Amino acid sequence: MSSDNPCLTCGACCAFFRVSFFWGECASTGGSVPDDLTVQISPYHVAMKGTEANPARCVSLLGEVGCGVRCTMYEQRSSSCRDFEASWADGQHNPRCDAARAAHGLPPLSPPERPELSPDRVA
Repeated sequence: MSSDNPCLTCGACCAFFRVSFFWGECASTGGSVPDDLTVQISPYHVAMKGTEANPARCVSLLGEVGCGVRCTMYEQRSSSCRDFEASWADGQHNPRCDAARAAHGLPPLSPPERPELSPDRVA
């Protein structure tokens, strides 16, 4: 993860959403997610402990939301975590990112400035 990634100071999604995924991603079935960090929520799905109830906070989230955080199992995280993008990270707005940030009193992320639209740009 790049050091300029807003997720390193945010963590709101990890402390807002239920992080659920197919149980086949657990280590005991050949996946990468440590079984002891999950709880079964249906016959075929598990969730990261701490995210199955409100208020949610993933047991793997270390640090203070909005100040400085890290995932203690980043390399082993589930597909639901791997697929979640910060707003504008891939050039697309993610309203779910904004909702998680708002729930923690954080402003939405802004799209990157486009140099060709800058008023300081000399033609």
